[in-house]
Amino acid sequence: MIAIIIGVVVVVALVILAARRVAENRRRERERERERLRGEVAGHRQEAEAHAVTATEKHDEAEQERERAAEHVAIADEHLTIADEQAKAAKERERRAAEAEERAERERRAAGFHDERASERERKLD
Repeated sequence: MIAIIIGVVVVVALVILAARRVAENRRRERERERERLRGEVAGHRQEAEAHAVTATEKHDEAEQERERAAEHVAIADEHLTIADEQAKAAKERERRAAEAEERAERERRAAGFHDERASERERKLD
């Protein structure tokens, strides 16, 4: 009878030890996953910030190019003898402004994409 009790106690102790080991392994794995997600969140936030800054810079660049284009148009009106060269310069500035605006829009979309990814990762942290 004592042997059965000892056997049961040993089995229960082994089950408890195994359960604790499984629980500890799961806890460690959850913590590793949380750390990985935190790293992804930080990376996406950094990317979102970088793209947002670039978008702002490109938007400002587009505004400056548009202002310069307008100046060239005004000069062309005042100086008829050089109107052809000034009109060409204005067109080039407009083209650059359009390119810069397109780049700004792509950067805004990239910033939104990374912001969304960061938000998704943050939700996974909760």
